[in-house]
Amino acid sequence: MSHRNSLSVVMIAKNEAELLSECLQSVAWADEIIVLDSGSSDSSVALAESLGAKVFTHTDWQGFGKQRQKAQSYATQDYVLMIDADERVTPELRHSIEQVLANADDNVVYSLGRRNLFLGRFMRHSGWYPDRVNRLYANQRYRYNDDLVHESLNTGGAKVVPLQGDLLHLTCRDFFAFQRKQLHYAEQWAIQRHQAGKRCGYLSILTHTLGAFCKTWLLRAGFLDGKQGLLLAVVNAQYTFNKYAALWALGRNYSEK
Repeated sequence: MSHRNSLSVVMIAKNEAELLSECLQSVAWADEIIVLDSGSSDSSVALAESLGAKVFTHTDWQGFGKQRQKAQSYATQDYVLMIDADERVTPELRHSIEQVLANADDNVVYSLGRRNLFLGRFMRHSGWYPDRVNRLYANQRYRYNDDLVHESLNTGGAKVVPLQGDLLHLTCRDFFAFQRKQLHYAEQWAIQRHQAGKRCGYLSILTHTLGAFCKTWLLRAGFLDGKQGLLLAVVNAQYTFNKYAALWALGRNYSEK
């Protein structure tokens, strides 16, 4: 009889009670579910525990990368599936994951195609589909990097194999909440770049902002996603402007000291 590798579903969360139930139900078939809470004030912890998750708390926030590392340290199974509370594993993706577990190769990292929701529409273009992310991997072989935001898995040059089936991502249900999150990400990105010695000027802000709009709307065929595609192109341009403007401001403050 062939050996089936076991699976730990791992996630980080804070105040995600509204989203946790459907997310955890979509992965209830896993051998273990780990939730690392960073200090929720809602019912996230109790809800996760009621749905069978092993819940831990770590409030010393040092960025998304290190928080994911901490969460993975609690995983005890052979393989890790890293997801977020606003994501759901579809039946097709579950089937692909179970096939991997039955014939896994520890030298391979598996990527999942995300289908992103933007203001009531699951996008098919605009660079948002298939939004592939490396999320399924051998527990003892791979870890996330230390990045404050936009963290990624250190694959160490491993082969990346795409899986069939979508990971549904409810990324933008409320426009203003999405904008607040984007602003926070932009500030954290700027801090990280500034700490790495990066600087930028007015021209860089302008070219990157215009480039972000054109890349989403034209190169990535955002126009095929209708009004959501146009709005997303604008949002991506604004996000890019916020990133580089924040980096410029940090550099200016540094030079004035």
